[in-house]
Amino acid sequence: MLDFKGDFGAHVLEKLQTEKVVWLTTVAHSGTPEPNPVWFYWEGTEILVYSQPASFKLRNIPIHPRVSLNFEGGGDDVVILTGDAAIEPHAPVLNNGYARKYLQDITDLGMTLDQFHADYSVAIHITPTNYRGF
Repeated sequence: MLDFKGDFGAHVLEKLQTEKVVWLTTVAHSGTPEPNPVWFYWEGTEILVYSQPASFKLRNIPIHPRVSLNFEGGGDDVVILTGDAAIEPHAPVLNNGYARKYLQDITDLGMTLDQFHADYSVAIHITPTNYRGF
């Protein structure tokens, strides 16, 4: 479990609780890093991401489960997390916290929560093990 003590730790925790997009970088079979912006939900110890079943990240994670995540930021606000990703192929329901966080965004896409979950049906759970930045 990450320790969020100190000013920077508190800053990291705030970003996990409030930001809407994080860049998830997985590594392809060839060794090529493949960053993708994703919606996410901080569950207190894990980061939850939903994905479409045919995405590259789902092909990459079984081969290289170590991933990194970084938030948008200027030169003086850099937050990078590393951790271990695990795939839940058929997430039974859309997480309530995730649904509340992105309801307006999903509606703006012209989708209902059920439609979104049908399209983004695979859950990725990321357990962060470290963070760094400034």
